[in-house]
Amino acid sequence: MNAYEKLMEKEREARILGSGLGILQWDFETYMPPRAIQLRSEQIALVTRMLHDMIVNPEVGKLIEEAQKQSGSLSEVQKRNLFLAKREYDQETRVPSELVAELAKQQAISVDTWKKAKAAKRWKMFEPELQKLVDLSVKKAEYMMEAKGIKNVYDCMIDDYERAMPADEIAKLFAELRSRLVPLTKKCADASKQIRTDSLKVKIPIDVQRTVAKDVSSMVGYDTSSKQAAGRLDETEHPFTIGYYDDVRVTLHYHEDNIMSVFYTTLHECGHALYEQNLNRDWMYQPVGQAASMGIHESMSRFVENMIGRSRQFLSYYYPKLNSMTGGAFKGVSFEDFLKAVNFVRPSKIRIEADEVTYSLHVIIRFEIERDLFAGKTKVSELPRVWNQKYQEYLGMKIDNDSEGVMQDTHWASGYFGYFPSYAMGNVYDGMYLDSIARAVPGWEEDLASGKLERILGWLRNNVHSKASLYDPRDLAQKVTGSKLTAKPFLDYAEKKYARLFGF
Repeated sequence: MNAYEKLMEKEREARILGSGLGILQWDFETYMPPRAIQLRSEQIALVTRMLHDMIVNPEVGKLIEEAQKQSGSLSEVQKRNLFLAKREYDQETRVPSELVAELAKQQAISVDTWKKAKAAKRWKMFEPELQKLVDLSVKKAEYMMEAKGIKNVYDCMIDDYERAMPADEIAKLFAELRSRLVPLTKKCADASKQIRTDSLKVKIPIDVQRTVAKDVSSMVGYDTSSKQAAGRLDETEHPFTIGYYDDVRVTLHYHEDNIMSVFYTTLHECGHALYEQNLNRDWMYQPVGQAASMGIHESMSRFVENMIGRSRQFLSYYYPKLNSMTGGAFKGVSFEDFLKAVNFVRPSKIRIEADEVTYSLHVIIRFEIERDLFAGKTKVSELPRVWNQKYQEYLGMKIDNDSEGVMQDTHWASGYFGYFPSYAMGNVYDGMYLDSIARAVPGWEEDLASGKLERILGWLRNNVHSKASLYDPRDLAQKVTGSKLTAKPFLDYAEKKYARLFGF
């Protein structure tokens, strides 16, 4: 066994341990009893430290050095594996294992405190734990900056989720998005004043909603019931997807009077799950076999949620089925009214409930707050005030309490600083895919009207899922589309879709 092969064995062990850590975190959010928080935080801290120690083992460094000497005989995939392994090793060896464990423990404590503070609408309960997490996260980033070749803390954090995408470049894309989405939001709002969405607020038993969620997840190919199933649907406060190849789990949150919330959450999370399940199996346990980035991840979830799930064609197929499954809950609502209601555009307070047009504005707000926080322009104690100001400025929304404001998301409580930009980057990537799809899969939208998703899901598998981390996200988008990174295709798509829908 040569040095490269030995290195891949080490990588395999680390991926297996990491997938086990993911299940601990899933249980933490789903079925863990309340009193177990301290024990679970210790478990997560220990496993995280063990994983870190495996990655930074000096033997791994030696194997990387030896494998580099043989790089002339390696394939493209093997060279990519070596690059990614060295990159991870160089970064993680900079971070003391004590800090890794302390950070993991604080993340668990912060999430638990966030849940309680959000329920109580008490920011001050959460603030000190968030401050600890921010301080620890800054320390980690400062250790890793040199290894990444990045000169500021926030760019270093973004790089964990969107490799090689600095904040300045993201800011340019986001400025392009904002310049056209703000006027588009106003046009949509003005043109849809008479549209009623209260027709969607029908009380439907949670058991019925679970049946709908299972049906629509099965329709897009996320299997939770067969003998070969690799997925689950469970319930949490904040929906998420976690897992690895053969064990990828989705969590949802149900509202008795809002079935369309869980309908679109299911599509969104299943988009994430399908990506994880359809990564190239030949690369399982290898660095190249991971997701390209969280932005590419979001492009897959938002494509299934919006470009499939909110399309006229798909809904023309599914609306009668939805009516039947809910006992005729929407029988008094015409299809055209239903279509406009689920595509309704209005500024709102809650990101995960936002429409397709305003969603990116929610993300831009979070990006700007994070950028200023880690540049020292904003303090943790000022986050509620800054949040409320930006929601008033960007979306015209008055925030009534911090639970619907600065504490609405789990990301900061989890220490996922730098993650938020990936959500809007997903929209950018999706827009770029559309032209390629139109050429490669003519008539794919018409397929949806018959409930046939095979061709479009196949395109996603072949062109995005299966490429995994063979390329950085920017390069993957360019390989798939033949174009440099730009927000224009998404903006063109949104303006065309909503002009047709609302007649302006």
